Order: sequence, then C-alpha cells, then structure tokens
Amino acid sequence: MPAYHSTFLGEESSERQVGNVVLLPIHTLYRGPSYPPSSEYDIIEETLDLFRANSFFKNFDIKGPADRLLIYGILFVSDCLSKLNSKTSQREAVRVLNNLALDSFALPGDIGFPLNALYQAPANKNDADLLRGYLQQFRQELADRLLKRVYAQDESSPSKFWLAFTRRRFMNKSL
Repeated sequence: MPAYHSTFLGEESSERQVGNVVLLPIHTLYRGPSYPPSSEYDIIEETLDLFRANSFFKNFDIKGPADRLLIYGILFVSDCLSKLNSKTSQREAVRVLNNLALDSFALPGDIGFPLNALYQAPANKNDADLLRGYLQQFRQELADRLLKRVYAQDESSPSKFWLAFTRRRFMNKSL
C-alpha cells in the first residue's frame, strides 16, 4: 500500500519555489511571506489529516515539491508530539510548542538538516531568507492547529489517540 501524497501536487506551477520546496498559501494569523489560499483546505490541514496515516510508512516516493513540504510538516508534527506527555496541560503545551516553532532550525543545504539528500539548497541568500520566513510561519501555524486538535476533548490532558504516534518515526527520520 503506497503512502498518501499531497493533493497540491498540481498547483506548484503557479506557486513560488525555493530549491525544490514549493511555498504554498496557508491560512494564518502569524507574520510571514505566505498569503491566504483560495479555498479553506490548505497544506497545514492536509499535513494534520495525513500525519497519522503516513507515520506508518518507512518509505515515501516524492512526486513533487508539495510532497517535500508535506514531509517537513509530518516530521515537525512528530517532533511536536514527542515534546508532549500525558500530564501536559494545554497552557504548558502552548508554551512548549511555541518555543519549538520559534527555535532556530536548519534549512536544506545546512549541515544540521537531516534530509539534505531529498532537498535542494536555496540558490542565494534572498531565497534562503524567504524559505526561513515561510518555514517559520508554517511551523507556528502547524503547532497552533495541532494543539487545537490534540486538546479538542479536554484542556487538562492531550488526546491519547494523538500521543500514541509519538513512538512512530516517519521515514525513520526526525527534525
């Protein structure tokens, strides 16, 4: 059974690319280079919808730049869930995940980036700054929406159905 790929694979021709990562529009309140999409469904929702199904796969056949953004999002969600435990309240989780989203992170082409074999480095410093700003905005919005799903039932403890995926490692990688 193959992994689930992004539904935004056909839209990359009209979107800006940095390296081989497409900068898709997202609904967000955070500052950054992204702009709102034309539909309600964006790459953040798709990442959260496909996270649990794709986390079972060790191999992932990349079909385009939108899949690379999906991979990055799935790995970031996995890191977010690993920071939570069953005793973490929603207030503490907001603080922890905001710090994780705002921490410095490696870009494709940097020494600390775990998936350099799959991603191309940005062509110049302006592209690197654009990608860093976009991924920062992407990480903040993804952490925010993840918290809304994980704490939808109870604000005092996270959903055990999300925390069950903390031991799963998509593609045997982590950010």
